[in-house]
Amino acid sequence: MNRLPSADVLEKVRDIPIYRSSVELGHFPILEKPEIARGFPDNWMTPELARALEAGEAEFVLSTGTNHARMQLIRPPYFLLRSYYRLWSEHPDLGASWHAGARRVSLTTVLATEHVARVNARKPGATDGERWLDDRTLYLNLRLDPADWDRAEVERMLAEMREAATAHSGAGYLLDCSGYHLAHLIRKVSAWDLWDAFPRPVGIVHAYEYTPLNVRAQLRAHFDCPVVDLFGSTELGYLFYSDTEGGYQPYLEDMSVELIPVEPDSGIHSLIVTSVRNPYMPLVRYRSGDCVRTRDGSADPERIVSFCGREKELLPAPGGPVSQADLDARIAGVCTRVFLYQLHLTGEAGSHLSYTTFDDAPLSPGASAELSASVTALTGRACQVEHRTGIPIGRSGKYAWLTRSGPS
Repeated sequence: MNRLPSADVLEKVRDIPIYRSSVELGHFPILEKPEIARGFPDNWMTPELARALEAGEAEFVLSTGTNHARMQLIRPPYFLLRSYYRLWSEHPDLGASWHAGARRVSLTTVLATEHVARVNARKPGATDGERWLDDRTLYLNLRLDPADWDRAEVERMLAEMREAATAHSGAGYLLDCSGYHLAHLIRKVSAWDLWDAFPRPVGIVHAYEYTPLNVRAQLRAHFDCPVVDLFGSTELGYLFYSDTEGGYQPYLEDMSVELIPVEPDSGIHSLIVTSVRNPYMPLVRYRSGDCVRTRDGSADPERIVSFCGREKELLPAPGGPVSQADLDARIAGVCTRVFLYQLHLTGEAGSHLSYTTFDDAPLSPGASAELSASVTALTGRACQVEHRTGIPIGRSGKYAWLTRSGPS
């Protein structure tokens, strides 16, 4: 497949070494992550980029690499944060609060908090462990596994949220989170009867990973404010946000998107992005590694209804590849009490689904049998279902939905 980028994109990339042959041949193949890394950074270096690096206008960073290899990137300082702030300022449900001065409180992985502390440690007059990224954003989490939060830690986070909520008179605060982390906090607050100490946000954004349907429902049930899903990545910034109709609205300034089926008639598409939003590392026909489903199965980006997982994590099955969102829909369709889950592949044709629930009670035998049958039908693998009190979190501070052992 060959699609020539627009004239303005061609003008921006023609002098970058990685694109020179494509410009000359008029042929831009899909840009894969290994190709970005091959010869890095010389394959991206231009006189303008060299000057920007020397002046501190560009910097080297690593992608987050949650369940895939980390990738080295070049971008302006605070590239992702500025993309985030601009989207919030323009969002139809969040913009008014943002412009009124609402602080942003972030409840996500401890790795994100540690990154903020490292950035702050390099500033003149820095103090250890400073978690305010700037005058708008505070990072809360200090533990790898939110299941390990004790009462004192939860009370500390709630106090910091109250302080942020009252910092700008009348504006409240916007809660930026991993859906899983906020769901853990809801469980802790409920168990210890701390709701009176929990200041209600004026808006919630979950933006760091796929958020299961049951978790989304929990957030909506406990908070009477807009709950928005954002989709983006370290290298691209933010591209889409959820709407109230169950779809996604594009946020594609300096970008364009293609959808390419991962397999014929699978209904799952690979996300291919052309972006010049980052002037130092423009990406032309870049395979992000993310998969989407559309309302009608077409390749129309305007009809996206689900960012359904990572392409490398798709599970081959007799009925076509299975994504995280496909498994999630089966689980939510059987029981809305399921919280965390993990599908472990065993041997050539077996699987084991471990799950927790919001109330810690196992599913009934009937619901457990129904879930086993549904997952078996989806994957083509006999599925055993097991209730647990916890699911281990990864070193990244995120959960893996799929694990393997032995031939698969």
